[in-house]
Amino acid sequence: MVASTQLSALYSMRWMRGFARVPLIKLGVVMVEQYFPILIFIILGVLCGVVPITLGTYLAPRRPNVQKNSPYECGFEAFGNARMKFDVRFYLIAILFIIFDLEMVFLFPWAVTFNKIGWAGFYAMGVFLALLVVGFIYEWKKGALQWE
Repeated sequence: MVASTQLSALYSMRWMRGFARVPLIKLGVVMVEQYFPILIFIILGVLCGVVPITLGTYLAPRRPNVQKNSPYECGFEAFGNARMKFDVRFYLIAILFIIFDLEMVFLFPWAVTFNKIGWAGFYAMGVFLALLVVGFIYEWKKGALQWE
């Protein structure tokens, strides 16, 4: 427990003058109570991932045989080396997908708060979308989206 002289010394500091005179212990409890729903959400999320895996491990029948343990690739017997090099176009398309998919991450909150942010937010998103369109046109003209 913090002594009252220590509390008064803390409250007399310049950065503490604007705060209400709430004991620090009570302030910490309030903070924990505010994060309790997030803790429950994390615990439920972990349980939703761990429980099915655990149940499957302990309840699934174990009847291994040669055919079940053989490599299977889209209905064909495995052929070639699994470590073969991929064409760089696979990676380029994946990166372009991620870039244009992340656009939605910025557009959704913007659309939700559109009434609150006003014209400045509208123009900022317009600049953002214009830059994305310019990048898309550049990639298109360079032929990055062509699959030959």
